[in-house]
Amino acid sequence: MRPQDRMAVIQRSVVREMAQFGVEFTVDDEVVRGPGTTAVAVREHPGDGGSGHVDLGFVLDLGRADAPVVWDCAAGLGKTEEEKLDNAVKMWATTTASTVVELLEHRGEHGDHYQPAELADWHAIQGPAAVFGFGNERLADWLADHQPLTAIAEALRPELTAGRLTGVKLFLGGRSGDDIAEVRVNGEVSEAASAALHALDWPRGERFCWARLFILLVPEGGLHPEPARPAPAPVPVALPVARPGLLARVRHVLRSARR
Repeated sequence: MRPQDRMAVIQRSVVREMAQFGVEFTVDDEVVRGPGTTAVAVREHPGDGGSGHVDLGFVLDLGRADAPVVWDCAAGLGKTEEEKLDNAVKMWATTTASTVVELLEHRGEHGDHYQPAELADWHAIQGPAAVFGFGNERLADWLADHQPLTAIAEALRPELTAGRLTGVKLFLGGRSGDDIAEVRVNGEVSEAASAALHALDWPRGERFCWARLFILLVPEGGLHPEPARPAPAPVPVALPVARPGLLARVRHVLRSARR
């Protein structure tokens, strides 16, 4: 597939996936523009030869030279290159874009907020975990009951730059005797944090299964944008309704992955 055709497929997929959040994005030359000053940039993945990798950067203040850009890469499976690219964008939207949308809207709808005691100067926003492969219920349940970020915090701390919005991607899984754990900080592999993640007791089965999740670390007193759209008016209910927690988020993605 020619580079321009790949770009067109990726951009169309971004527009479609962002619409799932109720946000309108439109293609504008090299970027996909969203509300206000937000945009998604696309760049060529190094060495991509039809492997279905995408590199996407969620721009928070387009036009400002020092604006934060949340970069992440994702890969998708499929029979054709177009299908691979399409599924890669879906994976990015499920885990990474949802986290950035939650940062922009801070409504508790697309991610969970928490203050890791081990990273006292940071506020964490964690999007849904995408769990896929065989027998993925055990890994999904483990992620629902644990916060891997707090367990790898000490190893992660030296990688953080004070005052800078930081994206942390966790990828873990495989099978017993053939597993993998990788932590990327702003796109770069952290060997120490990856080793700490590998040492955790997440379940390893006899068949291949993986999980991917994305966390934004927001410096305390730092970036707290106004909501991109107002929160909906409260709806009267007969009984209190709890906001879905991480367990619901993981299992929702798990069910979606099966289709």
